[in-house]
Amino acid sequence: VQLQASGGGLVQAGGSLRLSCAATGRIFSSSMMGWFRQTPGKEREFVAGVRWSGGTTYYADFVKGRFTISRDNAKNTVYLQMNNLKPEDTAVYSCATDPNTWNVREARAYDYWGQGTLVTVSS
Repeated sequence: VQLQASGGGLVQAGGSLRLSCAATGRIFSSSMMGWFRQTPGKEREFVAGVRWSGGTTYYADFVKGRFTISRDNAKNTVYLQMNNLKPEDTAVYSCATDPNTWNVREARAYDYWGQGTLVTVSS
């Protein structure tokens, strides 16, 4: 499986961005698709996840009500709609997938990663 993330950029606080993660290769129905973010000197932190089959979603507390994760099975693409962005949301955002994720919120539980896309939120 290969993942290609896109959609990052510079936005003012309060603005919106939509990230995309296009997957190629075999996506198992049991796969979890996740978004993580990382800033220099910090570990990757879970942002949101969606189960490929059924669409069950999971969110980090700090993005609830602001971010929405969704998937388009026909396009093998997962989206992260980010609204009301804050300067503290500035990070490199990466998407990941695994057919047998043992912990949705744990980066170590994902075997396949895309390159990151930088999101910068100015105050």
